[in-house]
Amino acid sequence: MLLQELYLENNQIEEVSEICFNHTKNINVIVLKHNKLEEHRIAPLAWINHENLESIDLSYNKLYHVPSYLPKSLLHLILIGNQIERIPGYVFGHMKPGLEYLYLSFNKLTDDGIDPVSFFGAYRSLREMFLDHNELKSVPFGINEMRKLRFLRLNNNKIRTVPPERICRIHIDDDDVHENSEEEENEESRLEHVHLENNYINTRQLSPHAFPCIRSYCSVVLKPQKRK
Repeated sequence: MLLQELYLENNQIEEVSEICFNHTKNINVIVLKHNKLEEHRIAPLAWINHENLESIDLSYNKLYHVPSYLPKSLLHLILIGNQIERIPGYVFGHMKPGLEYLYLSFNKLTDDGIDPVSFFGAYRSLREMFLDHNELKSVPFGINEMRKLRFLRLNNNKIRTVPPERICRIHIDDDDVHENSEEEENEESRLEHVHLENNYINTRQLSPHAFPCIRSYCSVVLKPQKRK
């Protein structure tokens, strides 16, 4: 019988070497939550070439950055409850068909820790992204380009405002001002749920155009907010 799922949670694991998974080429799920892993102790060739590895759970370890050299085939990445301060640029750029579920709740992400190219390679694939319970002061750039995103959590941060163009793409009719391919123009946002509660947002000052791509405003959770 071929090993397809491996659960190694609640141990004292500190390292993932290049040979750890040499004989598990058909593995689909690896769970390493509640260990003592740091990103520099994960070997570059540990799992990047595993063609069937679709889900990795590294929650509650000692990670400070989203790890590099993740599997090309990865669809689910769970990094809840680490010390992550940064999503390096192009860290998802090599993945095909692309990461679909990214969970980074309960970390230490700041605005400086998310680059304009942090989500490169995942713009056309991400369906769920959880960035709640971090240290963000603004809505990260690039969310309005995530055409398949359905569920977004930004609650319990330090966000004070939501600019109109930050979550939903603004369409400009003047062809001389902005040119898009026909495919891009016809591609509507699939965003269904947005959580922004427990930030520092003055909801009365929000632009009426902050969420034009979301069909139902009851799908945008804005209350309660923290007091300044």
